[in-house]
Amino acid sequence: MNMYFLKRASLLVLFSCCWLATTSSIAQQKPIPKPEETLGFPIGADFHLATYEQSLAYFKKLDEASDMVKLVHVGETSEGRPWYFALISSKKNLDNIDKYRAIAQRLAHPTGLTDEEAKKLSMEGKPLVHIDGGLHASEVAGAQHTISLAYDMLTKADDPKIKNILDNVILLLWPSLNPDGQTMIGDWYKSNVGTPFEIAPPPFLYQKYVGHDNNRDAYMLNMIESRVVARTWREWEPNIIFVHHQTSPFPTRIWLPPFAEPIASQTPPIIAREVNMIGMAMAQALESNGQKGATHMGTGFDAWYPGYIDYMPVLQNIPAFWTETALYNYATPHFYTVRDFPQDKKEFRVESLYSSPWPGGWWRISDAMAYMETASLATLDYAAKYGDVLLYNRYQSGRNTIKKYEQEPPYAYFIPQKQRDPARPAELLRRLAFHGIRIGQLTKDVAFDGRNYLKGTWVIPMNQEYGELTKQLLDVQVYPDLREFPGGPPEQPYDAAGWTLPLQFELNIIPAITPLSADLKGAIQLVSGTGKDWKTDDKKDATPADFVTGIGFDTNPVSAGIKVPEGKLTGVGTVVLVNPAENNAFKVITRSMKAGGTIKFNKDSQRYAISGVAKGTLEQWIKDLGVTAELTTTTAGATVKPRIAIYKPWTASMDEGWSQWILEQFEFPFAIITNTDILANDLSDRFDVILMASDRPRNLKDGFAKGAVPPAYEGGLGTLGAANLTNFVSQGGTLVCLNESSDYAIEALHLPVKNVVAGVNAKDFFTGGSILEVETDPTHPVMAGMPTRAAVFVDDSPVFATLDGFKGQALAKFSTTGSPLRSGYLLGEKYLQGYAASLDVQRGKGHVILHGFRPQWRGQPLGTYRVLLNSVLYGGEVAKGQYGTIDFWKSPTVAAKP
Repeated sequence: MNMYFLKRASLLVLFSCCWLATTSSIAQQKPIPKPEETLGFPIGADFHLATYEQSLAYFKKLDEASDMVKLVHVGETSEGRPWYFALISSKKNLDNIDKYRAIAQRLAHPTGLTDEEAKKLSMEGKPLVHIDGGLHASEVAGAQHTISLAYDMLTKADDPKIKNILDNVILLLWPSLNPDGQTMIGDWYKSNVGTPFEIAPPPFLYQKYVGHDNNRDAYMLNMIESRVVARTWREWEPNIIFVHHQTSPFPTRIWLPPFAEPIASQTPPIIAREVNMIGMAMAQALESNGQKGATHMGTGFDAWYPGYIDYMPVLQNIPAFWTETALYNYATPHFYTVRDFPQDKKEFRVESLYSSPWPGGWWRISDAMAYMETASLATLDYAAKYGDVLLYNRYQSGRNTIKKYEQEPPYAYFIPQKQRDPARPAELLRRLAFHGIRIGQLTKDVAFDGRNYLKGTWVIPMNQEYGELTKQLLDVQVYPDLREFPGGPPEQPYDAAGWTLPLQFELNIIPAITPLSADLKGAIQLVSGTGKDWKTDDKKDATPADFVTGIGFDTNPVSAGIKVPEGKLTGVGTVVLVNPAENNAFKVITRSMKAGGTIKFNKDSQRYAISGVAKGTLEQWIKDLGVTAELTTTTAGATVKPRIAIYKPWTASMDEGWSQWILEQFEFPFAIITNTDILANDLSDRFDVILMASDRPRNLKDGFAKGAVPPAYEGGLGTLGAANLTNFVSQGGTLVCLNESSDYAIEALHLPVKNVVAGVNAKDFFTGGSILEVETDPTHPVMAGMPTRAAVFVDDSPVFATLDGFKGQALAKFSTTGSPLRSGYLLGEKYLQGYAASLDVQRGKGHVILHGFRPQWRGQPLGTYRVLLNSVLYGGEVAKGQYGTIDFWKSPTVAAKP
């Protein structure tokens, strides 16, 4: 009996100890908070959207509650919002996060590694997977699904599938790639829910300046958000990048890779195969879950253009892709019947890549979120099962690229410092360096491939892991001639067909067609880049710290080493001449105007003459900006001091946003005007120049239909706006029209000009976002500084013929013979030959400048910035305009109405 009670007592003590240990452990683990406790509504509820502030507040609660979550601050957005992503993985993995990040870094930069070492690291590492809530803010489900994905993973951590993911994958979950836009759209929708305007489109861009183009800025890095993401990816070197979108072709419910044809010509094959594998894994998971309606290629989503933030990393050896989930409008549910379906989908025919047709019915934001979560979990499951393969393939793809360009041309690219604009090479090379491309300079004069290269010449060796990205950006594009059917119209590229940066930047860049000699390699000093140096005698490894400082090109260590050559002021006199061939000359001009100086355009020299500013001040600007300027005694020329307005339609215009951005970069003051301003008919009293960015004539004329948006945003310029613009020009104002808005001006102002390609069938004439060559007249102030043969970017662009009664001048035209195509795709060159690409049309006392191209397209064509900047200065010649008493350069807001 004593032994019995002794055993009972021992068991009781043991049970008590276990119970105390268990309750102690439970007490230390906070429960995972439900989203509705923070948001005030269940995530995915009809008629509700979480703003970024709400999303961030919830992720902070997760960070506090779970040791499987760690928030990482990456910077601020354009509007100053703090920006974070969440690391989600097992506690053990997060405790060793520096180790796994270092392995990802090492495998991303293969130089110096053997295959055996790489395999070992691949087995030791954990794949890093980037998933986010999207960057197109009106595609709302993505930024809602990141909340539900995090909650579900953490609350189902004991589920075998989720546990395997948490143990074997490190998720980099970004609540949104566009925090500003998430809040803008959330607030807009909330203000309209329950009104007739519940699903009204927003009358604004949902990211500062660029809106939907935030997914077209990947390689240019013009936007703050693009730089934050690019820098963070170089800090972490993820093994998968997955970005959610919402425009699946109706009635399919989700579009998944593989992509349609064509894909970027330099895509590494290993990475392309991985993208396709993951796409099929997502499709299979959706079918297993009974989520019908998944489809794949052949639906228009090609990956030819490398400017997508969710595809360009493929050229850096990362499987990167996007999906497109079905969208109705915001969080408003909608019921679909077969009557809504297109004719070819009404029979619900099973197709090879559309295995389970969606039958219709209700579609809610919660449905879209569920499809997204399945796709996200399938991606994570793939990474958990094949993590070592993902890691090793990252190494292999980089290794293969290095070997490729050690054996075939181009072996390098040479960029001489002597260019028409000496600052422009640095503008290009800083962007490439920011992406991790290593760049060097010659330490001595070198003769190579029949050319002499001076000391200081920039060199991009191609035997580096991101060589495919370099070639994709610097080479000429030849878009394949793909037809909808034999003899039919061309299959239009989903985006641009040609973007060759040396053409857009107006730079002379020479590829090396023979291998670099040992002497030449020894003469190249590395000035930027990451990872192993391409030279065998430099074993410096990259560390994440190399990228932590700053997001500007001047503050980030990998791009700050690329310096603009110091500017020079030569000659004798009191007047400074600056050359519009150099973009930074316009900063000298605007700063001089703000300092009270006088600016004149001298037609004889085709220079801007600056007087009335202290010589020492001008010298410092010229030195810092890398401008070549000349002192003179000339005082001839028309005084320039424009009061500039940019017309902002309510049908939000990305081209208008880019125009704002360009003028701000060059420090031009301007007013933003809307329909109300133009309909008021006091334009001549307030402005000398009105800039109308590229937009469809119908948008400009009619705007939003009555009842489609709140009344304040209805309508366009209409008949009265056209009359007031005509009056503005007739009284001496200048209307500057870019690309498609030229068609509006031709009709609205009854100009004696015809667009000769209007109405031409696409099977006969098609350009598809390409670079064409035009012959310019650089004697005209608008074309001052341009070469006589220039590359311009066209995109649905008009082509001009002048009619009886025309007064003015052709500023640029297409050659009468041959093809003007420089990069991209052109069908029907005969429709261009001999016609004008740009006109100065005189109307009364004023001018209408018609540009049949996009001189500021996405901030890329630095070689044609001056066309836009010259145009607004030309409109500000005091002799032509109605220069008023208000000094617009000191008080621009005075001239702008609320």
